[in-house]
Amino acid sequence: MTRRRRLELHLSSPEATTMLARELAPRLSPGDTLLLAGPVGAGKSHFARALIGALLTGPEDIPSPTYTLVQGYDGHSGPVWHADLYRLGDPGELAELGLEEAFGTAICVVEWPERLGGMAPEDALELAFSPDDGPETRRLGISWTAPRWDAVMRELADAAA
Repeated sequence: MTRRRRLELHLSSPEATTMLARELAPRLSPGDTLLLAGPVGAGKSHFARALIGALLTGPEDIPSPTYTLVQGYDGHSGPVWHADLYRLGDPGELAELGLEEAFGTAICVVEWPERLGGMAPEDALELAFSPDDGPETRRLGISWTAPRWDAVMRELADAAA
């Protein structure tokens, strides 16, 4: 059985969340999937927009795909997919969206990953956002099993310190 590793971070402000996303972005490549979990207002969309903005080849509006479910972008290293599955009725609808194929060919950022059912990639990076003491502070629990994330998480922890 693969051991799950975990990193806990305190994000002191929306700017700290943005900086973390920008720090992670250049370490991602097609085939990487980030699963963003947490309650409404926990910072998932803010993080996703900052990350995607750092991955793009030029400035672009990055709306939340709450109604379209999936939005695609052209990134520096390949396609970037942003999925917001809050309104997904059934995991069977994912086949129509093409998300399962994108997991192997794009950098995928998925909000509300619990709606994926069993379709989440095993080597995905899981980011669990939660409110903290102050109105703009957040806790971020990052977990992973794929060894490839070990060095990336050490670098992120050093950058966040």
